[in-house]
Amino acid sequence: MSPPERSPRVFIVEDESLLVMLLEDLLPTLGYDVAGSAGSVDQALTDLADAQIDVAVIDINLAGTPSFPVADALHARGVPFLFTTGYGPQGLPERFADAQVLAKPYRRQDIESALTRMCPRA
Repeated sequence: MSPPERSPRVFIVEDESLLVMLLEDLLPTLGYDVAGSAGSVDQALTDLADAQIDVAVIDINLAGTPSFPVADALHARGVPFLFTTGYGPQGLPERFADAQVLAKPYRRQDIESALTRMCPRA
């Protein structure tokens, strides 16, 4: 008998605690495990050093600080990610031109569809 497949692990980078709580509640209902969350670039980079994750959801603006160093670190590890923002995709550096961007507020089916395209559930 083979072991059951595990759910993909999602890392959340978001500075709004209400959105973190929403995602922590929502993601398991969509078939994903929450591997952790961070509210700042420094915290995210520290936490990612040891994190075993399959995909990440990254707010572009963390209390006025762009989260692009986090996206760069994930890209270097080969971990897919999507950006969330209240401002739209304009202003993204050219290196992220192909990145998925979800506008806030997003709906359940929006995040589910985006995550499924990047990291299908087990």
